Amino acid sequence: MKPSPDSSPLQRLRRLAAHPEFRAGAREISGVAPGLAAWGLMTGVAMVQSGMSTVEAMAMTLLVFAGSSQLAAIPLLLVGAPLWIILATAFCVNLRFVVFSLHLRSYLIHLPRLERLVTGYLTTDITYVLFVQRYPQPGQTPEERIARQAYLAGNSLVNWSNWV
Repeated sequence: MKPSPDSSPLQRLRRLAAHPEFRAGAREISGVAPGLAAWGLMTGVAMVQSGMSTVEAMAMTLLVFAGSSQLAAIPLLLVGAPLWIILATAFCVNLRFVVFSLHLRSYLIHLPRLERLVTGYLTTDITYVLFVQRYPQPGQTPEERIARQAYLAGNSLVNWSNWV
């Protein structure tokens, strides 16, 4: 079931945030949030210590949102490696997200493309694991799909805000 065309992404996000599963997702990841924040801080410090400006490190954090790729890219940036090598390295380090995406396809295919892209950007190892543990099967009804999407949104937004 596709959302109605008159419903903006912001309105849909507000509806998801009001759903009880949004809070459940946020609550479940809260236990590891301090560790996520520490990992994000350590990665940011490593980027700045390698010679990146704070603005460059923040931009990389927002654009890449993958700590392993960021840490793999730092030494390559330092030695002036060609951009294609840096991108290829990041791609290889993050191949697991292709597997995550293939598995989550049946959960998210009903969403508009923009929402699928944002969900893909926000989904990390920990959010994926928590999500599939709670929901081993895609929702069959519109209510089940919304509950799953709300849970993943709450989980992912807490994760993202702790990282950034």
